[in-house]
Amino acid sequence: MTRITPASDRRSDALSRDRIVDAAIEILDTQGERALTFRALATRLSTGAGAIYWHIADKEALLAAASDRIVGLALARVGTMPDPRDAIRAHALALFDAFEAHAWVGTSLSLDPLQTEMVRFLERIGGSLVALGVPLAQRFDAWSACVNYILGVAGQSAAHARHQPPDANRDATLRAVAESWNQLDPSTYPFLHEAAAYLPGHDDRLQFLAGINLILAGLNQTPS
Repeated sequence: MTRITPASDRRSDALSRDRIVDAAIEILDTQGERALTFRALATRLSTGAGAIYWHIADKEALLAAASDRIVGLALARVGTMPDPRDAIRAHALALFDAFEAHAWVGTSLSLDPLQTEMVRFLERIGGSLVALGVPLAQRFDAWSACVNYILGVAGQSAAHARHQPPDANRDATLRAVAESWNQLDPSTYPFLHEAAAYLPGHDDRLQFLAGINLILAGLNQTPS
């Protein structure tokens, strides 16, 4: 007797983990994390939720796989660089740009600390510090400072953008904050009065890179 394969099984066979992750990224980019459900994903892929569960265990695993894909694409754009400082800068900016383009990635990275591409990123930063000649006794601290700065600031910048209303005007918001700082007592808050002049119109990406450069400059002054 010829076995009749149910439609849901046939769709499951046609699916792949890559197709599912690609579709999840599309939903995350256009509608956000709340919109990513297995039902919504099944509708987009014209299949049943059970077929997706065959490849992905749950939403947490799906988010982890999606963020790993984005990090991998970002790292793939970083070429080989003879200067390890340039390599650190390039990796930092690659992740910053990826987080800006996909604001949900930063919050998803913690779901699985052993994601393949994130592990690769961590190794590349460490390898660059080895190439720079950072002493072994200080290497872990230097690595931690670089990694925490890159992931923390890039993630924070993306999270801030994600929580802004769609019609929010960044320049207007920064001007309002600067004006509020200017209203403070200058004798109590002298630095904020100074910073108020720079806050409006500043470039987040350039400021992020300036922080990386400060860390790299500090590596040369690491005590033995």
